[in-house]
Amino acid sequence: MIDLEAIRTLADIPAAQARARGQAVAVKYGDRETSFAELDAQSNRVANALLESGVAPGDRVSVLTKNHDAWYPLFFGTARARACLAPINCRLAAGEIGFILGDAAPKLLFVGEDFFDTALAAVAGLADKPRLVALYGAHPDFEGFDAWLGDAAATPPADAPQLADDVLQLYTSGTTGRPKGVVLANKNYRRFLEMATEVDGFAYGEDETVMIVMPLFHVAGTNVSFSGLAQGGRLVLVKDFAADDAVRMLTEERVAHAFLAPAMIQMMLQQPAAATGDHSALRSIAYGASPIAEDVLRRARTTFGCDFVQFYGMTESSGGGSYLSPAAHDLPGKLTSCGQPWPQTEMAILDGEGRPLGDGEIGEIAIRGDIVMKEYWNRAEATAETVIGGWLHTGDVGYRDADGFYFVHDRIKDMIVSGGENVYPAEVESAIMGCPGVADVAVIGVPDDKWGEAVKALIVPAPGATVEPADVIAWARERIAAYKAPKSVETIDALPRNPSGKVLRRELRAPYWEGRDRAVG
Repeated sequence: MIDLEAIRTLADIPAAQARARGQAVAVKYGDRETSFAELDAQSNRVANALLESGVAPGDRVSVLTKNHDAWYPLFFGTARARACLAPINCRLAAGEIGFILGDAAPKLLFVGEDFFDTALAAVAGLADKPRLVALYGAHPDFEGFDAWLGDAAATPPADAPQLADDVLQLYTSGTTGRPKGVVLANKNYRRFLEMATEVDGFAYGEDETVMIVMPLFHVAGTNVSFSGLAQGGRLVLVKDFAADDAVRMLTEERVAHAFLAPAMIQMMLQQPAAATGDHSALRSIAYGASPIAEDVLRRARTTFGCDFVQFYGMTESSGGGSYLSPAAHDLPGKLTSCGQPWPQTEMAILDGEGRPLGDGEIGEIAIRGDIVMKEYWNRAEATAETVIGGWLHTGDVGYRDADGFYFVHDRIKDMIVSGGENVYPAEVESAIMGCPGVADVAVIGVPDDKWGEAVKALIVPAPGATVEPADVIAWARERIAAYKAPKSVETIDALPRNPSGKVLRRELRAPYWEGRDRAVG
């Protein structure tokens, strides 16, 4: 259980657990273990060092790294300084990172040793550059973390965090290639913590081990971490996901809970040790962030022998929305559902005018409650278009059945979800246009057994030109992150368009999704 009197905001988690069980392990990373007492002291030192660096309430602090145990004191320390951590997707290209840094305008940027050169390229064009600190590792252009930390006190700052404080700013890709910063406040996470123990997949026992393989720039990675630590759990943090290592850790670390993207589950099932390992400690595997094939889900339930919980939500809803409970997985006709709303959370199906629709009617899925984001950072117009009358418009089309279960039918915004990462066709198309021999291009998501969906480019060649798929893929990879680049390329004579000239991606997708009853997880 979460002591909501002791844990009022996320910043309170380390101190509350340090008082209750200070010597228990909070985070294990490789061979290094950090107790709750150590996490509390480290978080306070970070907070005081940030204040000494001129960080004020409301300021942004950014971090560019793979998963690392230093992330946790950095997050909690930033929250205790009443600033807001803005983690950056480390898979992005330098230009994309530069845009985010220009938008968030962080006072400091903490960088892991894998990304020193990328960070330097990203800040090169910024007029107002952040102070660069090496989170771990060393580089002559970065301050060392220990040197930056100095002799900062291990006592909490006097100015306590408030529920209204912005605490986490996660960037989500934009339909025009401009990422948007989703601002989540302590108020949002207060509601998340209140609901967590009532939701299967987030209710953990004290001292149970929770495996963190989702990246900490993703709401799944952060939320499972927050819930695990708030309930006194032991986090086992993985820097890079590898299926064989994940399967081994389930047994060796006696993992009780994990959140896995469907692609991860698929890869783990392919490991021989998955069928022979000791999974007796495993209580639940939560999944979400991308589609999952029913066959994969059935094999996973048989192999791992634990409860499975599906989550549907988005960064803009603090990762919450609906969930398909373990028991509901066995109800007739519900396996393809995204479940029922979280406690104290409303969901509805809305028509084009924002009016609620009845059971069985198809419309846009909307979410309302205290988990809905504060705003898009510096995007007042986009915020107003997305949150209307308190309802978060998800951009997904679906319906609700007579039992109150929600089903995702298709997407409004053509977003592709590949391996848990959001990819927007317009951004990929923009990157491809200009490639020699390409006259026109449309990008769609097609079914992929490993990643859920794969990015596919449909090319109209210029007259007399021959377009090689490898050349198009290489061209795109030079301009956008590798995971956004097309995995396959086909040529077609012309793109179908409506009278206004908009590409009819639904027509392009239809042949690839024929016979599939679940386009979105």
